[in-house]
Amino acid sequence: MSQRCANGELTQLRGTAGLAYGALGLPLAFAALPLFVLLPNHYARELGLPLAQVGALLLLVRLIDAGVEPLIGRLSDHHSQRGARAVLRQMRWATLLLAAGMWALFFPQTASVVGRSVWLLLGLLITCLAHSVLVITHQAWGVQLGGDAALRSRVVAWREGAGLLGVIAASALALVWGVVPMLLVLSLTLLMGIWALAQAPRPLRAQRLSPPRALEGAAALLQPLQQRRFRRLLAVFACNGIASAIPAVLMLFFAQDQLRASPPQIALFLVLYFVCAALSLPIWLWLLRRVGLARAWQLGMVLAVLCFAWAAGLHSQQIAAFALICALTGVALGADLAVPGALLSLLIADCGAQGRGDGAYLGWWNLATKLNLALAAGAALPLLQWLGYVPGSDDAQALQRLAWLYALLPCALKGLAALLLQRWRPVLRFADERVIR
Repeated sequence: MSQRCANGELTQLRGTAGLAYGALGLPLAFAALPLFVLLPNHYARELGLPLAQVGALLLLVRLIDAGVEPLIGRLSDHHSQRGARAVLRQMRWATLLLAAGMWALFFPQTASVVGRSVWLLLGLLITCLAHSVLVITHQAWGVQLGGDAALRSRVVAWREGAGLLGVIAASALALVWGVVPMLLVLSLTLLMGIWALAQAPRPLRAQRLSPPRALEGAAALLQPLQQRRFRRLLAVFACNGIASAIPAVLMLFFAQDQLRASPPQIALFLVLYFVCAALSLPIWLWLLRRVGLARAWQLGMVLAVLCFAWAAGLHSQQIAAFALICALTGVALGADLAVPGALLSLLIADCGAQGRGDGAYLGWWNLATKLNLALAAGAALPLLQWLGYVPGSDDAQALQRLAWLYALLPCALKGLAALLLQRWRPVLRFADERVIR
């Protein structure tokens, strides 16, 4: 059910309307887990590529992908001006490329190291670019629905909640049932998600929200960076995101070699993490109404720091302790999912860019997301190798360094993000005030 006020913005998004919008978040998050978590381990452990080479290729692709994010954002703005049908047509083509690219990545048709390296590079480029088009366009659709802070948080929660279900499904299918069931489900849910979005509440037409003439070219592309509030929010988001991306990249190595966990136990860790994140979303939505968006986000960061500090001291077979850490860090993830997107959506509306420049803001936002993942994979994996760690190692010193890199570095970065958010809260105060009021 959805309702609109006199100016056309949504005042309510519940039930089938929220599900129709959020459903595409499931396959998009489903695809992210194999791309950013399973693929490095697959190519290094199963296909025999050197760890540093895998990290370097991932870094290169993600830097390229990140660099074109603002351009994809502008493309999204262009299609938004032409209406929902043009947006859906673009998304259908991107869906086909994403599904085909995922199948190709996990089944390279070459056996040589050089051939697999080239295959990985080209496959990642196609798949990541198609994924970026879908993610930015889906986010822009949600921003353009409008509404107050609480409604925007609910829009984000529908999208991210579906995304968490997608990650849980990907974790179970990939680690317990294998790659083929995972890719079959991904292909099917992508098609269903696009169909559901066509039934969802439509964004407001851009001309109803924006002045007759919009910025063009480079001016439109760079306009978000001229906003001091956006630059500072982006800095906090990036710092916090790198802190989350490092353990995501290293989790399988840590669980397999430091904890000596079995595949079913690793699947349980991932399921616990994402289920707790999904279950925590209503709690964070309730909390941000009472303490504000920024304060709720800080509380999530503090919880994550405490959990990772505990994880740094774990040793072999401490399975129950790590399971509890996964559950608690999942709760902390709920804040990362519910708050930053709502803050950005409010900021876009407050800057007068809703409906005409959403894509440009979202492009820079997703550039930061991709750079987080690029830095995590491209720096952490070669650093691990330089420190003496190789997959399957039982060297105590190498494993200790793996634990420090997995847990203590994220602690420092999360702490820095919380401090920056505290320092810049006066700049972002408008969001807290609008939620509390």
